[in-house]
Amino acid sequence: MEFSSKLLEKAVYEVSQLPGIGKRTALRLVLHLLKQPESQTDHLVSALASLRKDIKLCTTCYSISDTGICHICADTSRLDSLVCVVEDIRDVMAIEATGQYRGVYHVLGGKISPMDGIGPQDLHIASLVERVKSGAIEELIFALSASMEGDTTNFYIYKQLEDMPIKTSTIARGIGVNDELEYADEITLGRSILNRVPFENALKKP
Repeated sequence: MEFSSKLLEKAVYEVSQLPGIGKRTALRLVLHLLKQPESQTDHLVSALASLRKDIKLCTTCYSISDTGICHICADTSRLDSLVCVVEDIRDVMAIEATGQYRGVYHVLGGKISPMDGIGPQDLHIASLVERVKSGAIEELIFALSASMEGDTTNFYIYKQLEDMPIKTSTIARGIGVNDELEYADEITLGRSILNRVPFENALKKP
């Protein structure tokens, strides 16, 4: 792809680094921005800069937040004894959209994946174990995707907690194997939360 401007080429290259965006799509986006009022581009740049500079992780659940404690953990009407374990903020948003869950969350920040060099120490697993040790949690719901990495992560956490007096469950398999929670429709996901099953049942071979 030939560019008439080095500035244009650099902008297209940077935009094309975003997931799911190739150079042709990046070019369309950059040209679109050039056609807009300069103030619109300034607002976009400012929003992204603020995101990088000011965004925080909740000190309790590790969800993305504007403050030290996210609005879900700070909500006294939520059941803080019920914790849903998810991969990232997209899963929190997907579950919240169902309107079926009134507990809180623990965001791991990924899944165990040796092929990608991601081990338990790279995730927020140790802090989850500490939350359980505090004695305030009665049930953990594993809500990771039904993939090899998701199942490995669930099992690892389960083994860390198996000697502790806590109930562990997993969402019902209304979510297909290898499906990501964020793409599940709200009704299916909501029913999967409500119809969760004990995690040890998921370990049993048919």
